[in-house]
Amino acid sequence: MQVTLVLASSSPRRLDLLRQIGIVPDRIVSPDIDETPRRDETPRALAMRLARAKLDVVSGPDAFTIAADTVVGLGRRILPKAVTEAEARACLGLLGGRRHTVYSAVALRGPDGRIVARNVASVVAFARLDPWLVDAYVASGEWAGKAGGYAIQGRAAGFVDFMSGSYSGVVGLPLHETLNLLRGLGWRQG
Repeated sequence: MQVTLVLASSSPRRLDLLRQIGIVPDRIVSPDIDETPRRDETPRALAMRLARAKLDVVSGPDAFTIAADTVVGLGRRILPKAVTEAEARACLGLLGGRRHTVYSAVALRGPDGRIVARNVASVVAFARLDPWLVDAYVASGEWAGKAGGYAIQGRAAGFVDFMSGSYSGVVGLPLHETLNLLRGLGWRQG
């Protein structure tokens, strides 16, 4: 039986990131899970719980499965994946002129059932955001569905004053850690 690689994600960014390092999944499955934070859950814990939950609902036999989730935290506060303009504006209002942490958790299951996971924390600082910058960004629509209401790989790159950690993790999948976890499970790039 042929071993396949499955990406448990509906994010086109994660697929693009994998392709960037020469990994093309055989299948992409969009996991349907409840992403509501639990009471008193930290951003770090939420990212890992969601990555593992996605892995649990998608994993199948004879496959390497990759699942991930990214959460933006401001201290213990979890910022939403912005759905409305008001949410995007609220997130940008909180992030402007401050540092925040982006947690990108990745969980993998090998064909033998072994599970490995990593949670990567990256610190991002935004410059102060003038109202016209926020207006222009919100008008772009780029924020829609993005953790913390922004996409670092797009126009919001102009807001970043400082970053420490995994750039690909902030986008949505820490590539170095993902590749190392895959190799540890026995996956070999063809």
